[in-house]
Amino acid sequence: MSIIVLGSINMDLTTYVPRLPAPGETLFGTSFITVPGGKGFNQAVATGRLGSTTRFIGRIGDDPFGHGVLDLIKDEPIDTSGIMIDSHHGTGLAVISVDDQAENSIIVISGANMAHNQEEIDRTKSALEGARVLLLQLETPLKTNLQAAELARAAGATVIFDPAPAQALPDDAYRLAHVMTPNEVETEVLVGVRPGNVAEAKIAAAKLRARGINIAIVKLGAQGVYFESESESGFVPPFEVNAVDTVAAGDAFNGGLAVALDAGLSLAEAVRWGAAAGALATTKPGASSAMPTKEELMELVN
Repeated sequence: MSIIVLGSINMDLTTYVPRLPAPGETLFGTSFITVPGGKGFNQAVATGRLGSTTRFIGRIGDDPFGHGVLDLIKDEPIDTSGIMIDSHHGTGLAVISVDDQAENSIIVISGANMAHNQEEIDRTKSALEGARVLLLQLETPLKTNLQAAELARAAGATVIFDPAPAQALPDDAYRLAHVMTPNEVETEVLVGVRPGNVAEAKIAAAKLRARGINIAIVKLGAQGVYFESESESGFVPPFEVNAVDTVAAGDAFNGGLAVALDAGLSLAEAVRWGAAAGALATTKPGASSAMPTKEELMELVN
């Protein structure tokens, strides 16, 4: 079993506040943490902690944040040899505020993440031999994502595309992705329907599949997840947990989904793994630091 993740890696600067500030307002926070993040890296950590052999492809700057990231991630159960140090661009940063209701606001400075080019494609191509799943997101250039997806499909790997942060996508993105996993906001940007319930999620999933996606998975936040393929569809209700921080819950979802598909589980069970991983991520502070372990996931799903 093997998963490749091509994507972003940041240093996350996270503050915890009673509520999110209004424009022009200064608030006193309650705590502060500095942890590695980035949608790509979060998903890589999730798949590694959940038991799949994982290689991450990305780049950081040759700066204190980048060196700090390397020091903090050295013990994660993933292959980080695919991380390039870029002397021309700074390490990506995310400035995050989380309130007492576990809601968040995030400002991302992309830095080296948006400097991906043919070098990332070459490293991805080398890593794809024997890989069963490729995970992609939108915090790195769309062009390189689509090139990587083309290579993965040719190699027989399943392409899971997380269309986040939300943006309109070209036809090729739908043609090349086997699985797409938008949340409510991303779904609205993609197909013009913002699903607030299962019936609306079903309409949105049908629109996504009509564009070429094999499997459409529409995440409804605290309401659960709807999924649909040519042969099956279903709904996974939310797992009840004590949420403290929703940062990277979507990344944990994709990680759980990818690991289950990598292991050959059914689509319904894979979506359930994703939902469980996402729920567990909300019970801990931080981004990559909140990704659950296999033991934690098994305890929740069984």
